[in-house]
Amino acid sequence: MHRSLGISGLLIVPHLRIQNANAISSQMTWGFPAISAFIGAMHALERRLARRHPLIFEGVGVICHDFEAQVTSGGFVKTFNLTRNPIDRDGSTAAIVEEGRMHLELTLVFGVDGSALDGEDDARAQVAQDIANEIAAMRIAGGSVMPSLPGQRRPWQRAELTPIAEQSEERSKQFKRLRRRWLPGFALVARDDLLMQRLAELREQDPKSSELDAWLDLSRLNRRSTLVQKTNPQTGVVSEEVQWNRVGPAGWIVPIPVGYSKLSELYRPGSVVNARDTETSFRFVEGMYSVGEWISPHRLNDANELLWYPGSDPDVGVYRCCNNYAVPAGTLQH
Repeated sequence: MHRSLGISGLLIVPHLRIQNANAISSQMTWGFPAISAFIGAMHALERRLARRHPLIFEGVGVICHDFEAQVTSGGFVKTFNLTRNPIDRDGSTAAIVEEGRMHLELTLVFGVDGSALDGEDDARAQVAQDIANEIAAMRIAGGSVMPSLPGQRRPWQRAELTPIAEQSEERSKQFKRLRRRWLPGFALVARDDLLMQRLAELREQDPKSSELDAWLDLSRLNRRSTLVQKTNPQTGVVSEEVQWNRVGPAGWIVPIPVGYSKLSELYRPGSVVNARDTETSFRFVEGMYSVGEWISPHRLNDANELLWYPGSDPDVGVYRCCNNYAVPAGTLQH
């Protein structure tokens, strides 16, 4: 389902402050909005700009600079800070619906194509500023886009629409200049390879291990004890000592929802009662999960490694978010 993105430019919207974004990304994960929320925002932005700016949005990259989950502080178990709804009409207390919220500071990088990239620098700067103003009036991952605090907006933090250089060497230099602006921060990339690798390791121990076992194993912090013999240099007495070592891949690995898979056949438009859209085919689905990794932007070599894009295969019944990141051969990720 992975494909090469035919983008000719990047739209960079740096250091967006988002208040009360959705921290519950799925039924089984929390801590950061689902990547599908940002792809949905990308589609909404493209529709808003359709009549003003000829741009085609192919993918979106997410770089997080700061986050603050709205949870209780202190202790091992945390709970969300919840708000009580107004009372019902009869004066009774309304039920409290759990809603996880968080404040974010993000840089969004959109892979784009279209004739708007052909203009001069001033024209592209005006287009980028117009798009930034449009984003300021949108909801991103359920949260509100907040204006920059006084004195925090720098010239290099303005929205930018830039064509990608055609020559590979110049394109590499251009991306190196851009990624320095995204520091300090962490970019979310897909690590499906870790899931398959861990599944193969678990099946060597137990052939009945499933993808769920591998996903849960990568979702937690695993430590293994080993007995180490140590000799006292003064007395020469040999003793055994327990050492605890972390087991698992290096890096900031996180469980993430990546899309949906089918639960039913594809129904004709309007054949399912109470469907919101009566002009589009309908199908019941369930969530799909994988693992991702937060990495420093300076470890990226190309914009295609950063961008997430939607992929679908209706015949198989898979609708998921895809990312083309691949670990460079012979390197160790920290």
